[in-house]
Amino acid sequence: MSKAFVKELDDADDEDVAAPALPAGTKNYITPAGYARLKSELLHLLNVERPEVVRTVSWAASNGDRSENGDYIYGKKRLREIDRRIRFLTKRLDAAVVVDPAGREATDQIFFGATVRYATASGEEREITIVGVDEVDPARGYVSWISPIARALIKAREGDTVTVRTPAGVETLEILEVRYGPAGG
Repeated sequence: MSKAFVKELDDADDEDVAAPALPAGTKNYITPAGYARLKSELLHLLNVERPEVVRTVSWAASNGDRSENGDYIYGKKRLREIDRRIRFLTKRLDAAVVVDPAGREATDQIFFGATVRYATASGEEREITIVGVDEVDPARGYVSWISPIARALIKAREGDTVTVRTPAGVETLEILEVRYGPAGG
């Protein structure tokens, strides 16, 4: 089939669809551990994965007919995916503002990087750490600083009660403890 009839995705879409968007005009805050993780992923893509795929595509191209060559076709597709991720990571790292919560002076007020222990109205205790949008990990209790719960908690202090709008309705939270230390990643 002629290439004229085959629509291939071009690389115009530089954004990673799984990546959270930042609100317009805000900075991309990130912890040192989160920055190191993104940097490590970028270096791995540049120094390990991309060269391996380039070698495979080059070998497959040397075999002749490319139209039915699976190694060539899927290698080129993987190369586009890697290049898209490299562009995304480069943009995120360039725009990142590294904030080290461990360097913050002792305070009971909640800001970026705080680990907060709170109780729900039903008495259930939970603990979350407020991190950058690229570091979110619900299983570890890492929530984005732009999430509804983080927005409700920011600037509150130990002992305060805050309300959070959730899909299930309005929830009241009592802040039990605020601490700062290494976080993210």
